[in-house]
Amino acid sequence: MQNAAIAALKLNWRYLAFEVHPDNLRAAIEGAKTMRFVGLNLTVPHKLMALDMVDMVDARAKLWGAINTIVFETHDAEGAWIPLAKAKDDAIKEVRSHGFNTDADALVQSLKEDFKWPDLRGAHVLLLGAGGAARSAALRLAEEEVGTIFLVNRTEERARQLADNIAACYPRLIIRHGYPADPVDLAVNATSLGLKPNDPLPIDLEWLKSRRPARVYDMIYRPKETALLRAAKAAGCQVANGLGMLLYQGAESLKLWSGAAPPMQIMRDALEKHLHD
Repeated sequence: MQNAAIAALKLNWRYLAFEVHPDNLRAAIEGAKTMRFVGLNLTVPHKLMALDMVDMVDARAKLWGAINTIVFETHDAEGAWIPLAKAKDDAIKEVRSHGFNTDADALVQSLKEDFKWPDLRGAHVLLLGAGGAARSAALRLAEEEVGTIFLVNRTEERARQLADNIAACYPRLIIRHGYPADPVDLAVNATSLGLKPNDPLPIDLEWLKSRRPARVYDMIYRPKETALLRAAKAAGCQVANGLGMLLYQGAESLKLWSGAAPPMQIMRDALEKHLHD
Protein backbone atom coordinates (compact mmCIF):
# COMPACT_ATOMS: atom_id res chain seq x y z
CA MET A 1 0.00 0.00 0.00
CA GLN A 2 2.63 2.53 1.06
CA ASN A 3 5.16 1.65 -1.61
CA ALA A 4 2.49 1.84 -4.32
CA ALA A 5 1.58 5.32 -3.08
CA ILE A 6 5.22 6.37 -2.78
CA ALA A 7 5.81 5.34 -6.41
CA ALA A 8 2.72 7.23 -7.57
CA LEU A 9 3.89 10.37 -5.74
CA LYS A 10 7.39 9.95 -7.25
CA LEU A 11 9.04 10.10 -3.84
CA ASN A 12 12.56 8.72 -3.49
CA TRP A 13 11.51 6.66 -0.48
CA ARG A 14 11.02 3.03 0.48
CA TYR A 15 8.64 1.65 3.11
CA LEU A 16 10.21 -1.27 4.98
CA ALA A 17 9.16 -3.54 7.84
CA PHE A 18 11.44 -4.12 10.83
CA GLU A 19 10.95 -6.55 13.70
CA VAL A 20 11.80 -4.72 16.93
CA HIS A 21 11.63 -6.30 20.37
CA PRO A 22 9.87 -4.06 22.91
CA ASP A 23 13.09 -3.87 24.93
CA ASN A 24 14.77 -2.24 21.93
CA LEU A 25 11.99 0.13 20.89
CA ARG A 26 13.53 3.28 22.33
CA ALA A 27 16.86 2.54 20.64
CA ALA A 28 15.09 1.82 17.33
CA ILE A 29 13.24 5.15 17.40
CA GLU A 30 16.43 7.03 18.26
CA GLY A 31 18.30 5.16 15.53
CA ALA A 32 15.70 6.07 12.92
CA LYS A 33 15.89 9.69 14.03
CA THR A 34 19.67 9.68 13.78
CA MET A 35 19.54 8.13 10.31
CA ARG A 36 16.98 10.76 9.26
CA PHE A 37 14.09 8.49 8.43
CA VAL A 38 11.10 10.62 7.41
CA GLY A 39 8.96 8.67 9.83
CA LEU A 40 7.78 5.39 11.31
CA ASN A 41 4.63 3.39 11.80
CA LEU A 42 4.25 1.39 14.99
CA THR A 43 2.12 -1.66 15.55
CA VAL A 44 1.24 -3.79 18.56
CA PRO A 45 2.70 -3.91 21.19
CA HIS A 46 4.56 -0.64 20.63
CA LYS A 47 1.72 1.89 20.37
CA LEU A 48 1.35 2.54 24.09
CA MET A 49 5.03 2.19 25.03
CA ALA A 50 6.16 4.72 22.45
CA LEU A 51 4.20 7.55 24.07
CA ASP A 52 7.08 8.04 26.49
CA MET A 53 9.77 7.58 23.86
CA VAL A 54 9.08 10.49 21.49
CA ASP A 55 9.97 14.15 21.94
CA MET A 56 6.47 15.46 21.20
CA VAL A 57 3.00 13.89 21.26
CA ASP A 58 0.04 15.25 19.32
CA ALA A 59 -2.73 16.39 21.69
CA ARG A 60 -5.33 13.95 20.36
CA ALA A 61 -2.89 11.04 20.47
CA LYS A 62 -2.15 11.93 24.08
CA LEU A 63 -5.88 11.85 24.83
CA TRP A 64 -6.34 8.51 23.09
CA GLY A 65 -3.31 7.05 24.87
CA ALA A 66 -1.44 5.56 21.91
CA ILE A 67 0.63 6.51 18.88
CA ASN A 68 0.97 4.56 15.66
CA THR A 69 2.81 7.16 13.57
CA ILE A 70 6.03 9.08 14.17
CA VAL A 71 7.05 12.05 12.04
CA PHE A 72 10.66 13.21 12.29
CA GLU A 73 10.83 16.99 12.14
CA THR A 74 13.37 19.81 11.95
CA HIS A 75 13.30 23.61 11.97
CA ASP A 76 12.61 25.68 8.86
CA ALA A 77 14.28 29.04 8.18
CA GLU A 78 11.81 30.80 10.51
CA GLY A 79 12.32 28.30 13.32
CA ALA A 80 9.03 26.42 12.92
CA TRP A 81 9.00 22.62 13.07
CA ILE A 82 8.45 20.92 9.69
CA PRO A 83 8.62 17.28 8.51
CA LEU A 84 12.09 16.22 7.38
CA ALA A 85 10.63 15.52 3.95
CA LYS A 86 10.14 19.27 3.48
CA ALA A 87 13.66 20.27 4.52
CA LYS A 88 16.83 20.34 2.45
CA ASP A 89 19.51 17.93 3.66
CA ASP A 90 22.08 20.64 4.34
CA ALA A 91 19.52 22.60 6.42
CA ILE A 92 18.77 19.74 8.83
CA LYS A 93 20.34 20.23 12.22
CA GLU A 94 18.17 19.48 15.25
CA VAL A 95 15.67 16.65 14.72
CA ARG A 96 12.75 15.68 16.95
CA SER A 97 10.27 12.80 16.94
CA HIS A 98 6.56 13.73 16.90
CA GLY A 99 3.98 11.05 17.69
CA PHE A 100 0.50 10.89 16.16
CA ASN A 101 -2.46 8.51 16.21
CA THR A 102 -4.06 7.96 12.82
CA ASP A 103 -5.96 4.81 13.87
CA ALA A 104 -8.90 6.43 15.63
CA ASP A 105 -9.97 8.71 12.78
CA ALA A 106 -9.45 5.83 10.36
CA LEU A 107 -11.87 3.66 12.33
CA VAL A 108 -14.65 6.25 12.16
CA GLN A 109 -14.01 6.92 8.48
CA SER A 110 -14.17 3.19 7.76
CA LEU A 111 -17.39 2.73 9.74
CA LYS A 112 -19.08 5.54 7.85
CA GLU A 113 -17.94 4.30 4.46
CA ASP A 114 -18.29 0.52 4.88
CA PHE A 115 -21.75 0.72 6.42
CA LYS A 116 -22.92 3.78 4.44
CA TRP A 117 -23.62 5.36 7.83
CA PRO A 118 -22.72 9.06 7.72
CA ASP A 119 -23.96 10.07 11.17
CA LEU A 120 -23.10 8.04 14.29
CA ARG A 121 -24.78 10.43 16.73
CA GLY A 122 -26.93 8.69 19.31
CA ALA A 123 -25.77 5.20 18.31
CA HIS A 124 -25.62 2.39 20.87
CA VAL A 125 -22.24 0.65 20.59
CA LEU A 126 -20.91 -2.60 22.06
CA LEU A 127 -17.13 -2.42 22.34
CA LEU A 128 -15.20 -5.66 22.81
CA GLY A 129 -11.87 -5.17 24.58
CA ALA A 130 -10.27 -2.71 26.98
CA GLY A 131 -6.73 -2.31 25.64
CA GLY A 132 -5.14 0.51 23.67
CA ALA A 133 -7.21 -0.07 20.54
CA ALA A 134 -10.43 -0.10 22.54
CA ARG A 135 -9.49 3.07 24.41
CA SER A 136 -8.76 5.09 21.27
CA ALA A 137 -11.88 3.68 19.58
CA ALA A 138 -14.11 4.56 22.54
CA LEU A 139 -12.80 8.10 22.87
CA ARG A 140 -13.06 8.72 19.13
CA LEU A 141 -16.60 7.36 19.02
CA ALA A 142 -17.42 9.67 21.91
CA GLU A 143 -16.32 12.57 19.70
CA GLU A 144 -18.95 11.41 17.22
CA GLU A 145 -21.54 11.81 20.01
CA VAL A 146 -22.64 8.18 20.13
CA GLY A 147 -25.33 7.67 22.75
CA THR A 148 -24.12 4.70 24.78
CA ILE A 149 -21.02 2.50 24.87
CA PHE A 150 -21.29 -0.97 26.40
CA LEU A 151 -17.89 -2.34 27.45
CA VAL A 152 -17.17 -6.06 27.44
CA ASN A 153 -13.74 -7.37 28.39
CA ARG A 154 -12.31 -10.62 29.69
CA THR A 155 -10.94 -8.75 32.72
CA GLU A 156 -13.71 -6.69 34.27
CA GLU A 157 -11.32 -4.45 36.19
CA ARG A 158 -9.68 -3.25 32.97
CA ALA A 159 -13.11 -2.46 31.55
CA ARG A 160 -13.90 -0.41 34.65
CA GLN A 161 -10.63 1.48 34.33
CA LEU A 162 -11.42 2.25 30.69
CA ALA A 163 -14.93 3.38 31.64
CA ASP A 164 -13.47 5.77 34.22
CA ASN A 165 -11.05 7.19 31.63
CA ILE A 166 -13.82 7.74 29.09
CA ALA A 167 -16.14 9.30 31.67
CA ALA A 168 -13.43 11.74 32.74
CA CYS A 169 -13.16 13.02 29.16
CA TYR A 170 -16.82 12.74 28.15
CA PRO A 171 -18.99 12.93 31.29
CA ARG A 172 -22.23 13.14 29.29
CA LEU A 173 -21.61 9.84 27.49
CA ILE A 174 -23.52 6.88 28.91
CA ILE A 175 -21.17 3.98 29.65
CA ARG A 176 -22.37 0.54 30.69
CA HIS A 177 -20.63 -2.74 31.56
CA GLY A 178 -21.54 -6.06 30.01
CA TYR A 179 -23.91 -7.07 27.25
CA PRO A 180 -27.03 -4.92 26.73
CA ALA A 181 -30.47 -6.49 26.94
CA ASP A 182 -31.54 -4.81 23.70
CA PRO A 183 -29.94 -4.84 20.24
CA VAL A 184 -27.26 -2.26 19.49
CA ASP A 185 -26.46 -0.30 16.35
CA LEU A 186 -22.83 -1.42 16.25
CA ALA A 187 -20.52 -4.02 17.78
CA VAL A 188 -16.76 -3.48 17.40
CA ASN A 189 -14.05 -6.06 18.05
CA ALA A 190 -11.01 -4.22 19.40
CA THR A 191 -9.33 -7.40 20.68
CA SER A 192 -6.79 -9.63 18.93
CA LEU A 193 -9.14 -12.63 19.08
CA GLY A 194 -9.63 -13.80 15.50
CA LEU A 195 -6.06 -13.43 14.29
CA LYS A 196 -5.46 -17.16 14.78
CA PRO A 197 -7.72 -19.91 13.42
CA ASN A 198 -8.22 -21.52 16.83
CA ASP A 199 -9.04 -18.31 18.71
CA PRO A 200 -12.34 -18.30 20.62
CA LEU A 201 -15.00 -15.84 19.57
CA PRO A 202 -14.56 -12.41 21.20
CA ILE A 203 -18.33 -12.20 21.67
CA ASP A 204 -20.99 -14.31 23.37
CA LEU A 205 -22.48 -16.31 20.49
CA GLU A 206 -25.92 -16.67 22.04
CA TRP A 207 -26.13 -12.92 22.62
CA LEU A 208 -25.06 -12.31 19.02
CA LYS A 209 -27.74 -14.64 17.66
CA SER A 210 -30.54 -13.43 19.91
CA ARG A 211 -29.81 -9.67 19.92
CA ARG A 212 -28.40 -9.43 16.39
CA PRO A 213 -26.61 -6.05 16.35
CA ALA A 214 -27.28 -4.06 13.19
CA ARG A 215 -23.58 -3.82 12.30
CA VAL A 216 -20.50 -5.79 13.36
CA TYR A 217 -17.03 -4.39 12.70
CA ASP A 218 -13.85 -6.40 13.28
CA MET A 219 -10.64 -4.35 13.37
CA ILE A 220 -8.80 -7.46 12.19
CA TYR A 221 -8.17 -7.44 8.44
CA ARG A 222 -6.28 -10.71 8.05
CA PRO A 223 -7.93 -13.18 7.78
CA LYS A 224 -10.41 -11.37 5.57
CA GLU A 225 -13.35 -13.05 7.28
CA THR A 226 -12.85 -13.86 10.95
CA ALA A 227 -15.00 -16.32 12.89
CA LEU A 228 -16.76 -13.31 14.41
CA LEU A 229 -17.72 -11.93 11.01
CA ARG A 230 -18.90 -15.35 9.82
CA ALA A 231 -21.10 -15.73 12.88
CA ALA A 232 -22.41 -12.17 12.57
CA LYS A 233 -23.20 -12.64 8.89
CA ALA A 234 -25.07 -15.87 9.68
CA ALA A 235 -27.06 -13.96 12.31
CA GLY A 236 -28.12 -11.43 9.69
CA CYS A 237 -25.86 -8.51 10.67
CA GLN A 238 -24.07 -6.14 8.32
CA VAL A 239 -20.36 -6.89 8.63
CA ALA A 240 -17.03 -5.25 7.75
CA ASN A 241 -13.41 -6.05 8.49
CA GLY A 242 -10.55 -3.68 9.31
CA LEU A 243 -9.30 -3.16 5.75
CA GLY A 244 -10.80 0.33 5.55
CA MET A 245 -9.25 1.28 8.87
CA LEU A 246 -5.87 0.00 7.66
CA LEU A 247 -6.21 2.01 4.46
CA TYR A 248 -7.17 5.30 6.07
CA GLN A 249 -4.64 5.17 8.91
CA GLY A 250 -1.89 4.47 6.37
CA ALA A 251 -3.02 7.25 4.06
CA GLU A 252 -3.03 9.77 6.90
CA SER A 253 0.46 8.66 7.98
CA LEU A 254 1.74 9.20 4.45
CA LYS A 255 0.15 12.65 4.39
CA LEU A 256 1.84 13.56 7.69
CA TRP A 257 5.26 12.47 6.39
CA SER A 258 5.03 13.95 2.91
CA GLY A 259 2.49 16.77 3.04
CA ALA A 260 1.01 15.34 -0.18
CA ALA A 261 -2.52 14.13 -0.80
CA PRO A 262 -2.43 10.31 -0.69
CA PRO A 263 -3.49 8.48 -3.90
CA MET A 264 -6.36 6.64 -2.24
CA GLN A 265 -7.45 4.40 -5.09
CA ILE A 266 -3.90 3.25 -5.75
CA MET A 267 -3.47 2.43 -2.07
CA ARG A 268 -6.79 0.58 -1.93
CA ASP A 269 -6.00 -1.41 -5.08
CA ALA A 270 -2.61 -2.42 -3.67
CA LEU A 271 -4.21 -3.57 -0.42
CA GLU A 272 -6.91 -5.59 -2.13
CA LYS A 273 -4.38 -7.17 -4.48
CA HIS A 274 -1.79 -8.23 -1.93
CA LEU A 275 -3.33 -8.39 1.52
CA HIS A 276 -5.09 -11.74 1.21
CA ASP A 277 -2.78 -13.49 -1.27
